[in-house]
Amino acid sequence: MKKQHYIYLALGIAATLLFYVLRVQAYEAIYSVPGFSDQFYNAGLYDMIPLITIAVPWAAAAIYYYAINSVRFDRWFHWLLVGGISTLLTPIIGYAVNQSVFADLGLSYGAESLSFELANMVWAAVMFVVASFAMRWWSSNCRHTPIPQ
Repeated sequence: MKKQHYIYLALGIAATLLFYVLRVQAYEAIYSVPGFSDQFYNAGLYDMIPLITIAVPWAAAAIYYYAINSVRFDRWFHWLLVGGISTLLTPIIGYAVNQSVFADLGLSYGAESLSFELANMVWAAVMFVVASFAMRWWSSNCRHTPIPQ
């Protein structure tokens, strides 16, 4: 393996850790509503939702590059399909968690949670791209996707 491939992996991990460290600022930069954001913070969802937003795209990229890893599934549109599924699945899981936590607290923020999770799709897509470029180098068949080396 080339030394630069480990650098890409390290940069991907560093970018992901930076996202998690700056999670509150990252989310409030794209969606902030007084009341909802305060309750979101107080309920600890700024800890849980970013973990989901990191785990689902990284897992999807790992599945694409290592489990699927097929010459029949190594085109950019296949990569885009997996990224799209990941980007759609992340807010669905996040919304379920939001609603569950808020229901347990006796709060009702359905519309705000939905809007938040729609905005969260941006971070899910970014995390999928970061994960893809961090780990694609060790795939035997899909390492040239989405952009050839």
